[in-house]
Amino acid sequence: MKFSIFLNPQIPGSGYAAEENAKAKRPIGRDTESYQRLLHEVREIAVHADRIGFDALMMTEHHFHSEGMEFSVNPLMFLTDLAARTERILLAPLGMVLPAWDPIRAAEDVALLDQFSKGRLRLGVARGYQNRWMNVLGQRWHAAAARSDGSASDTRNFDVFGEVLKIMKMAWTQETLRYKSDVLEYEVPYPYEGIEGWPAQEWTRTFGAPGELDDEGRVQAVSVCPRPYQNPYPELWQPFTISDRSVIRAAQEDILPWMFTPNPDDHAAKAKLYQEESARQGRDYKLGEHTGILKIVGIADTTEEAINTFGRSIPKDFAAFFGPFGYLEVLRKKEDEKHKPISPEKGDAKRMNDVEMALFGTPDDVKRGIQRMLDRMPDLEWFGLYMQGQQGVLPLDTVKRNLELFATKVIPEFQ
Repeated sequence: MKFSIFLNPQIPGSGYAAEENAKAKRPIGRDTESYQRLLHEVREIAVHADRIGFDALMMTEHHFHSEGMEFSVNPLMFLTDLAARTERILLAPLGMVLPAWDPIRAAEDVALLDQFSKGRLRLGVARGYQNRWMNVLGQRWHAAAARSDGSASDTRNFDVFGEVLKIMKMAWTQETLRYKSDVLEYEVPYPYEGIEGWPAQEWTRTFGAPGELDDEGRVQAVSVCPRPYQNPYPELWQPFTISDRSVIRAAQEDILPWMFTPNPDDHAAKAKLYQEESARQGRDYKLGEHTGILKIVGIADTTEEAINTFGRSIPKDFAAFFGPFGYLEVLRKKEDEKHKPISPEKGDAKRMNDVEMALFGTPDDVKRGIQRMLDRMPDLEWFGLYMQGQQGVLPLDTVKRNLELFATKVIPEFQ
């Protein structure tokens, strides 16, 4: 098994744990001093994780978060900074929200980071579920936020995601790209019939890629440079794969799904669906192979101490911010009323621990929690520590100590 940390960067002094400070500096997301503190903490954590033996560091993409949470505006740029400060740890945007990107610009930026890091990039790709920013940045493709409800809007987002990914793969794998997309109303070159008047025709005919120009000197295709360091491109990952439709497409595209289904039985069922669909595509994965799961982890001498240390600030921020997006559903128990939403009051640390969204306790408690997953999925490939409520909330030394305890007391049992 391999181990990753998932950073959801939070500006120190934001959220309910520092309510008065956050109000005084409102909007704290535009406060430079506070943002510099975030950069310092994330850099410290990345270097620490690299040194103590974690296999990967993941970071999401979000925009317009004036409140200071989920503050990773451009994970490719952020991870480029971390690539220069680390030596061996894999770096993964989890994920890059494709319906908000131009496919060729995205392909170029991904290739650059893969080259900078000499192949340490793993590329998470996502659909984008937050309408405040997805509706703005996705407007060029008439793509709104994913709703995972099968609606026309959700299907449009689903289709745009697939088309952007298709064009990115073409840009990485084809020496020249010529393509007309009906889904995006996007042409390469533009106009598709050819770009007239390219001045450096002789230069391009001598040194450029074959097929860029036709006999009349019109640009008929483009060569997207550089190509990725990895051949043909970085392994693709997908965050928070919950719906069956997303699990199936991930299997069809050979994308590694990261799942956020806390109950080991539920996770095993999704992993089984992924395994079966992968087999139909000719890929013989063992149960749990080429999949990952995220959990919040807090380690201390006793379970009570772990809950008191790591569970004090997580529930309130989680319920207030993530709850309205439906994430409280991961806290559902069998005895809860089926058609009644989970109330924020139920989102406490004890329940998080009970449903195994979180593993709070001693190193042995955490090891038993991981083993319960392996009992159902013997070949589970990735386990990720979700850092919600830690970086930016707890003292940096506490966060680094938690990672060190996990790396020294837990990881060796499963490697």
